[in-house]
Amino acid sequence: MTRTALYPGTFDPLTNGHIDIIGRAVKMVDRLVVGVAINEAKKPLFSLDERVAMVETELARFSEHAHIEVMPFDGLLMHFAESIGAQSIVRGLRAVSDFEYEFQMVAMNQRLNDQIETVFLMADPRHQAIASRLVKEIAKLGGDVSAFVPPAIEAKLKERFA
Repeated sequence: MTRTALYPGTFDPLTNGHIDIIGRAVKMVDRLVVGVAINEAKKPLFSLDERVAMVETELARFSEHAHIEVMPFDGLLMHFAESIGAQSIVRGLRAVSDFEYEFQMVAMNQRLNDQIETVFLMADPRHQAIASRLVKEIAKLGGDVSAFVPPAIEAKLKERFA
């Protein structure tokens, strides 16, 4: 049986923290689906197509570890996980504040489907402060985001805020 995990997020933009979690998650599964959420309520800076393309480009480096697919999704996370045959959902944790929110999500998701486990990976200490929302704010104000995102994404942020 193929071990499939889902790593969901908005990825607006994809950060070095996301890449760190993905790099560790691919070591645990045969197939990793990176689910790019369609979440207009968050008012993303980049379109869905742009976010999917950025994720695909940056994840090409992990192809030798596991089969990685990037897929957009809308609606209930658990429904998407079921539709791709995921046995687990991977989530990254940066701080205690993340844990409270994630703890509630796990409880609700287990009620929806107790066959799909949620696996938490702690962010590498070098990436614990990175949040897409903060990266966008720094870039918008002309700050240096090179320590937080890959070079291609830094260029896209500069272009967007030029």
